[in-house]
Amino acid sequence: IRNPDSALSCDVSALVACGKGLQSWQGSLLGFPNSIIGIAAWAALLVVGLTMLTRTTFAFLFWIGLNAGLLAGFVVVVFLIYQSIYVLGVLCPWCMATWLVMIPCVLTVSLFNLGHWARTDRVRSAAGRAMQWLLVICLGCYVLVVVLAQLRLDILGSL
Repeated sequence: IRNPDSALSCDVSALVACGKGLQSWQGSLLGFPNSIIGIAAWAALLVVGLTMLTRTTFAFLFWIGLNAGLLAGFVVVVFLIYQSIYVLGVLCPWCMATWLVMIPCVLTVSLFNLGHWARTDRVRSAAGRAMQWLLVICLGCYVLVVVLAQLRLDILGSL
């Protein structure tokens, strides 16, 4: 932030770089770097996870609020994936780490909520079955992002 012309350790190549993203408007959607939002959001989620290890139970509204926050974050992440691949033409390693974690987080909490709070047995059952396939669903999402990036950026061709 203080020295925008400095060389960044995450600028590995023309395709894998974070400098271009940080210097674009997409890198600071609310007027400050997106990484500040990420640090706060991941810290909050870490606290929730650590609290769950103490076998604390949370109320319905907590789970709905957590799910709403994760869904909002997921929408932003999907937007930034699109911007990164199709507009900026670079892949930021730190952004990709967030993408990697956000997908299972939003799916896990969403399926948990559907499995516990849905009004019908049919929806709860479907959520339970989907939860059993969570790893496969996440891998499918990762493959989709990789394929989109390859088709647009020709990463393999640049090696």
